[in-house]
Amino acid sequence: MLLKARLKEEQIIAMRAKDKVRLGTIRMLLAAVKQIEIDDRVELNDDDVMAVIIKSVKQRKDSITQFEKANRIDLADIEKIELAILQEFLPQPLTSDEVKTLIEQAVASSGAKGMQDMGKVMGLLTKDIQGRADMGEVSKLVKAALA
Repeated sequence: MLLKARLKEEQIIAMRAKDKVRLGTIRMLLAAVKQIEIDDRVELNDDDVMAVIIKSVKQRKDSITQFEKANRIDLADIEKIELAILQEFLPQPLTSDEVKTLIEQAVASSGAKGMQDMGKVMGLLTKDIQGRADMGEVSKLVKAALA
């Protein structure tokens, strides 16, 4: 099932269940997708919708950090609930061993010799890892592998 269609179906389920938080989160996500489609005059595919979800997840994580620093635990709790809902639509996360294996394969297939080839390696990895692992951590592991 296409991701956008799944989101719309989950929206209907949330409406019927009268789950306001879940409904609001899914509506926000669908609105972000629709805004990009209107702005760019394109129909988003699953990868593009996944990028919107990943961006929303990152925003929630940043908001949680900021709210906790400001001692606004009530707002942080709301963001945590929304984060959990958004993460349901992400693919199954990779284990650290799987990430390391993918990095080793990407380094070998790109013929990377040093840090100047990091862009090549990250380009190969992005397709396989996007949404399944923290790209900041992946970047650190790639740097370590190329050093």
